[in-house]
Amino acid sequence: MKLSIPKHELQLGLARIQSIVEKRNTMPILANVLLEATGNEDGVLHLAATDLEVGIRSEQPAVVNQPGAVTVSAKKLYEIVRELPEEDVSIEATEDAYLKIQCARAEFTLAGNAAAEYPTLPTASPGKLLLAQALTLRQMIERTIYAASSDETRYNLNGVFIERLADSGKLRMVATDGHRLGYVDRDLGAELEGLDNGVIIPRKGLSELKKLVDEADAAEVEIGFEGNHGLVKCKNVTLVMRLIEGEFPNYQQVIPKETQHHLVIATEVLSHAIRRVALLSPERSRAVKFELGTRHLRLSSNNPDLGEAHEDIDIDYEGEKLEIAFNSRYLMDCLAAIDTKEVRLDFQDQLSPAQIVPTDDEETLAVVMPMRL
Repeated sequence: MKLSIPKHELQLGLARIQSIVEKRNTMPILANVLLEATGNEDGVLHLAATDLEVGIRSEQPAVVNQPGAVTVSAKKLYEIVRELPEEDVSIEATEDAYLKIQCARAEFTLAGNAAAEYPTLPTASPGKLLLAQALTLRQMIERTIYAASSDETRYNLNGVFIERLADSGKLRMVATDGHRLGYVDRDLGAELEGLDNGVIIPRKGLSELKKLVDEADAAEVEIGFEGNHGLVKCKNVTLVMRLIEGEFPNYQQVIPKETQHHLVIATEVLSHAIRRVALLSPERSRAVKFELGTRHLRLSSNNPDLGEAHEDIDIDYEGEKLEIAFNSRYLMDCLAAIDTKEVRLDFQDQLSPAQIVPTDDEETLAVVMPMRL
């Protein structure tokens, strides 16, 4: 293999795979990136990586003098390329699987492995792909992924559930860790196959999808499902992920059927007040108490080892008094994910979950479980 490629193209492709390569030593080769050159003057350098659950392949334009393939450390190659000057990079693989890298007057030789030793990437071939706006998908991911569980013993909660709503045909993403829940509905304009019973996309796969839609020139994304795999195509990048096998819980049971206390408040005002009061909350529970009264909201915290804090906020509220407590981190995560100017908080009583809804988007919802006072 021998080729020349602009430094920025090589760096972009390598940056995409850094969080996918497996850093643990169960299979050392999973810490590598597979480089495969095809074509000639209008050739392509394929960069691929997998952790056996998520796989990514990107195509970067290059001048290929000699096709071929090799696999080397993804982290070390990225570190080298990142420090090179903004010029074309010459890459050559030797017969004994060493990779020679040259740019301007800098030269490196990196030990690698034969391409045949690299595991096969996950594959999927859905019959139909849905074309979605990158901006819409980004917002759906942001408003749900924060609520996905990181507890590996509850594997069916370690991702985001996607289903098609039968009554409206809209696509819903929902995630919960048992303490909070977030969902968002969007009309993507077409049916997505493979969603008869919904699918659970793993947290890592969804994080990689978000990185793709976050790229400046990403406008549209193709997405589809087949069996227990999901496939995403965005520009010159293909992402394949193994779906979580298991049944997602009946999340509708968590959502309050009715609420009698409602208050509208500026998101930034509430978020900053919670952050300040939480500074003196107990380290373990991070509890902040809400005391709701006529035209008045008091946030307070108490830590026997440190002291106490409270902050008063003027609000437009005329209902009954209510005292309820929450984990401050859960509230701040919800408010940050919703990212809107104003939110409506809906309460039933001090033992019932609270709802947080953007005032400009009734199709987004966050639910937070209360703490005992």
